Amino acid sequence: MDVTRRIFTAGAVTVPFVGAACPPARAQNTAQDAPLIGNNAVADPLELATEAYIYGYPLVTMEMTRRVLTNVAAPEDKSAPMGQFANMRTYPDAQFRAVTAPNADTLYSSAFVDVGKDPVLLSIPEADGRYFLMPMLSAWTDVFAVPGKRTTGTGPQTYFIAGPGWSGSVPTGAKLVQAPTSLIWIIGRTYCTGTPDDYKAVHALQDQYRLVPASAAGRPYTPPAGRVDPGVDTKTAVRDQVNRMDATTYFNLLAALMKDNPPALADGVAVAKMASLGIVPGAPFDPTRQPASVRGAIEQAPRRALARIMEHMKVTGRHVNGWTFTTDGGDYGKDYLQRALIAAVGLGCNLPQDAVYPTTTVDAAGRRLNGAASYVIRFPAGELPPVDGFWSLTMYDADYFFVDNPLDRYSVSPRNDLKTNPDGSLDLVIQHESPGAQRESNWLPAPAGPFVLMLRTYWPRDALLNGSWAPPPVTRSSGATL
Repeated sequence: MDVTRRIFTAGAVTVPFVGAACPPARAQNTAQDAPLIGNNAVADPLELATEAYIYGYPLVTMEMTRRVLTNVAAPEDKSAPMGQFANMRTYPDAQFRAVTAPNADTLYSSAFVDVGKDPVLLSIPEADGRYFLMPMLSAWTDVFAVPGKRTTGTGPQTYFIAGPGWSGSVPTGAKLVQAPTSLIWIIGRTYCTGTPDDYKAVHALQDQYRLVPASAAGRPYTPPAGRVDPGVDTKTAVRDQVNRMDATTYFNLLAALMKDNPPALADGVAVAKMASLGIVPGAPFDPTRQPASVRGAIEQAPRRALARIMEHMKVTGRHVNGWTFTTDGGDYGKDYLQRALIAAVGLGCNLPQDAVYPTTTVDAAGRRLNGAASYVIRFPAGELPPVDGFWSLTMYDADYFFVDNPLDRYSVSPRNDLKTNPDGSLDLVIQHESPGAQRESNWLPAPAGPFVLMLRTYWPRDALLNGSWAPPPVTRSSGATL
């Protein structure tokens, strides 16, 4: 779910349920870490604490997100009790402020599930060719399975999702998916045109997305009411709640969460570093047991780590024609800094094979986009975004919210009956005022002031993933006064 700015997408896997090895450009060199193992006395405690904070940031963020989105008695809007789907029924409008960077292409079906105590059966109905995907994220934010049109087709499907260490028999007709952590987040997305008839069709599908505990399989099952905890802060943004934690609170929560959501086997170096600070899975964290120098380093770690996480945004990803996007995420390997950044600015994003989201705030000359000017994005003939799913261009104001306009149009895509030029090229018109009836089908309304553009590409082809295709620049129209 787009709970934060959706600047990045994630991942690097090529098969439905198995993550590929971390690309060499992202993999950290174990040899560089070796001096810190078994010789922690010579390590800088502030650096150790900073790295521990960055390592644990996705796990803590996922838990705080879970608390907020499951703190209801019954499903409502974007929230639902544990083990139940929250189905978004309509696209947000310009008054929507619950999350930044909302989308108007797919309706969400989101569920947090604890598969550590009891596996669950996920049932997906016949989608009759409609684009959908059901990515499953571990508690560390790694995507470990992606049922959907790209990977498994659109026929009826059933998955038996079990937690780490589970063994047993799988029900007939179900496919086993072994989750690496007890807590998982399923973030289903179903394509919808937004018309009344298509809303009705998608709602019928959403109503058939089912989660049933394995212990209740084969008999009628009614999900229990959720427990509402009045102590959970559902008003403050999750990122703010995490970032405001003091070091002791943060590392205590991290240690507790690691008991049921174990680090990957490949993370032995990071786990050893944390243990040198007293951060051990399942054990209370007590900084008073550490020397004064270490306690001071632990207290300073959150501020230093958060600055490093956000600074990473300046160097990660690709920057082409004014657009920024990345394909590093989802299957992070040992790139803990990238994983933390994605958790901070794009929690819940897809693998790049499923979606990539180039974003820009500037025109071809590097000037800030502003509704006081008019712009055109021209796709030459035969060079539309290379996708096997679909694409759209979404408009946001400077705060990443939809822009009020007379057409109630927040994105433009081929479903808008776009008109091509005589030479086969396609112009998308971006401006505040209507360009006139003849060009209105290609018009994406802009605010009067600064704005942000996001090109959503679902099921992108290799040309986009390998960089041989990039979005064309946003060109300011002649006669602009800015």
